[in-house]
Amino acid sequence: MSELAAPDIDLTAVEVVREVLSHQRRMNEGGCTGRVCLRCVRHHLDAVHGAVRDGRRIEFVLPAFPTKSPNPAKVLGPLPDLAEELALRFLNELCERISEVYAPGAAILICSDGRVFNDLLGVPDEDVTAYAHALDAMITRIGADRLDQFSLDDVYSGAGHEDMRTMLSAGHAPTLQELREEVRGGGAPLAMYRGITRFMLEDLSGPAWTGTRSALQRKCRDLAYRVIQRSRAWGNLVDQLFPTAVRLSIHPQPCSTDKIGILLADTPDTWLTPWHSVAVETGGRFTLMKRAEAEEAGARLVHAHGRPSHYVLEQAGTPHGPWNRACA
Repeated sequence: MSELAAPDIDLTAVEVVREVLSHQRRMNEGGCTGRVCLRCVRHHLDAVHGAVRDGRRIEFVLPAFPTKSPNPAKVLGPLPDLAEELALRFLNELCERISEVYAPGAAILICSDGRVFNDLLGVPDEDVTAYAHALDAMITRIGADRLDQFSLDDVYSGAGHEDMRTMLSAGHAPTLQELREEVRGGGAPLAMYRGITRFMLEDLSGPAWTGTRSALQRKCRDLAYRVIQRSRAWGNLVDQLFPTAVRLSIHPQPCSTDKIGILLADTPDTWLTPWHSVAVETGGRFTLMKRAEAEEAGARLVHAHGRPSHYVLEQAGTPHGPWNRACA
């Protein structure tokens, strides 16, 4: 049991939630106000308070780091690179900062969802496996001991990959009709649907697509519902498996929802993630950009560990964001 007095428990829980929310990925017009939204602080206090009261390490779960986008105009290739490394360093250091105000500290379980919907993106299961193995190696190499990885392979060990997806959907997914009704209602579900549709359109607009733009748009609108359906199923399963963990998300979230949207990188687009982009260094600071945009801006490609790693852009101006703190 914790030796903290009740008032100290309350204050510690507030400080932990405020630290996480200082990197909040917010939905546009989502209702949050201020640098740290006090309504969101109150909403997430109970889960953190319970861990602090019991003297337990605070556990976070983050469905993320699935696999690289299949579009070569967005990324450097199928394996994690400096974009992922910087995000991992940031997450690990976030846990270390929490330990400064709460001694038992915190840990983040990355619930990799690549196996959940890679078939919808046209990404082979072999690429998902290679990405996950490389991410594990990266976590070890950088000493990110507050992070661990969990995937569908751990849930349905020994099953075929397609069977894993079938069992997940059968046991935990809402129907497509339910999702369509949610989206028709507007608000956060509609914003999520539009964001996923946009990313599907970008991901599938590579050289492999030979049809018309309008046909691709129709395909992506349909696939977006199926991606959301699978992602919702994975989220439901993660909630079931880790009921006391605090839920993080890489997607922007509206005010006072059960998930905290976490901004992994400095980027003008709150939907952009390390696996949909490349890391670009400017003046010693990093931001995310799509590969084609970095190259059009004249950025220079840098290799590390025998593979393409990131870009360096020589120009005035210094971006600011969580990576600057993580990498300074």
